[in-house]
Amino acid sequence: MPALEEKQLLLIPGPTPVPQAVLRACARPMINHRGPEYAKLQNENVAGLKEMFQTKNGVLVLTCSGTGGMEAAVVNTLSPGDKVLVLVIGAFGKRFLKIARAYGADAEEMEFTWGEAVDPNRVKERLAQDKNKEIKAVLVQHNETSTGVYNDLSVLGPIIREHGALSLVDAVSGLIAIDCQTDNWGLDVVVAASQKAFMLPPGLAFVCMNERAWEAYKKAKMPRFYFDLGEARSFAEKGQNPWTPALPQVYGLQEGLRLLRQEGLQNVFARHQRLADAVRAGCKALGLELFAKPANASNCITAIKSPAGLGPDKIRKLLLEKYGLVLAGGQAHLKDSVFRVGHLGYVSETDILGCMAALGAGLKELGMKVDPGAGAGAAVASLEGAKC
Repeated sequence: MPALEEKQLLLIPGPTPVPQAVLRACARPMINHRGPEYAKLQNENVAGLKEMFQTKNGVLVLTCSGTGGMEAAVVNTLSPGDKVLVLVIGAFGKRFLKIARAYGADAEEMEFTWGEAVDPNRVKERLAQDKNKEIKAVLVQHNETSTGVYNDLSVLGPIIREHGALSLVDAVSGLIAIDCQTDNWGLDVVVAASQKAFMLPPGLAFVCMNERAWEAYKKAKMPRFYFDLGEARSFAEKGQNPWTPALPQVYGLQEGLRLLRQEGLQNVFARHQRLADAVRAGCKALGLELFAKPANASNCITAIKSPAGLGPDKIRKLLLEKYGLVLAGGQAHLKDSVFRVGHLGYVSETDILGCMAALGAGLKELGMKVDPGAGAGAAVASLEGAKC
């Protein structure tokens, strides 16, 4: 490890780096989570979250990981035996499938080639075949971090709505980094989490439900207790959480939302696009092949095919030990073939340039014939072009 053990460049899809202002906010003294100070804090946070979700509906704050939010989306809208269609383009689509099946849903998997997005035409055709409206919900990722691909919800949302099924959206990594117009696109349940583009430590999930989803809640029979969103909504009306909230993260959320609102949501989208373009330009200049198809390449993370003869773990190990650069490995059957660069949340242009420089140097040291500065140079050119 470098001499300064704490000075790492963390470029993974989560947890992501956290601004000092947010860390300081997390260190505030504890308050009564049933008192008026907390109610004011929570109500302010919900107002900010509604802006981030681009919704007029309420947003519930849960103390759990993003997976907990995904589970809440399932158990609060469905009953055992309900037919659901799960759109899978990677490991987290598989996770949504497992959650649905764990609670007794009759889950049909529609898998697409990993590295590509969901094909809206196939979804439309499958839903058109469902003449008796047996499919109660369609489960889909906004952004799939295992492959570096996003799904176009502006197209999928209306297709699902036309059929009449509920859309349950895992936007854990995508929200804020990529446009997600919850209301305009007719999305029924959207889940996000704190440790991604929100620039917070892990520990909070956010769930937005519209009236169609709340109508489904009334009929849903899947077991739930901690993740009962009806309870969460009842307490939220009093400015509370039904259970003990992760107060440090709630403080951090207040500061994180302040920073995001100050930057402006459209500027946040543009920042993520700019950094993603720079990473991909740098990787190509180093002779690396990208895993995702360009049409739906994610602004959150880039998956990179490991060069022939160089395992991804070997590359990541050298970059960590020599340069303090932390990259993510592949998941599932991609474990031995790709590594991933995260560029969401509190990541700067300087971070991307440092990453490309270290990656180039590391690849050369591992025996790849490459100009070690080519990646950083291409990233600079990309960033300069984006500013014009």
